[in-house]
Amino acid sequence: MDAEISLRVDGQAHRLTVDTRTTLLDAMRERLGVTSPKKGCDHGQCGACTVLLDGERQLPCLALAVAHDGAEITTADGLAPPGELHPVQQAFLDQDAFQCGYCTPGQVCSAVAVLDEVARGWPSHASTDLTADPELDHDEVSERMSGNLCRCAAYVNIVPAVQQAGGRS
Repeated sequence: MDAEISLRVDGQAHRLTVDTRTTLLDAMRERLGVTSPKKGCDHGQCGACTVLLDGERQLPCLALAVAHDGAEITTADGLAPPGELHPVQQAFLDQDAFQCGYCTPGQVCSAVAVLDEVARGWPSHASTDLTADPELDHDEVSERMSGNLCRCAAYVNIVPAVQQAGGRS
């Protein structure tokens, strides 16, 4: 069975007809040509496909496209105006926080969400005081980024990149 949906991806509106079993990731990559979110495990375990869905980080490999009709999706490609870099993207470059780059778009989107969560005062499992504003220390960033795996093990530079983007170098 097919359904017509609309999505706004990186600021651009799209209407498309999809099979009701199509994941949001497949709709973006195969139907819209949006290849920034990577298909890694296709099981929600690696985080390579992480995007911001209506402002929150999500794994589109686990979401059906029809369930997100009208959604606003931001990928790593849509974080900054053309020709410019988002502060997280700049920090990843400054800190050399990638090697092969396959996981980088998902890492970047996740890092943007991490900084938003910290700004909102949301605690994580690593937060020692649940009533205090979270700190961007190593353990806090590592915990919040733990859903994004890097086969190259660039974590030693990813954590400082998130800290730099958050204003803590």
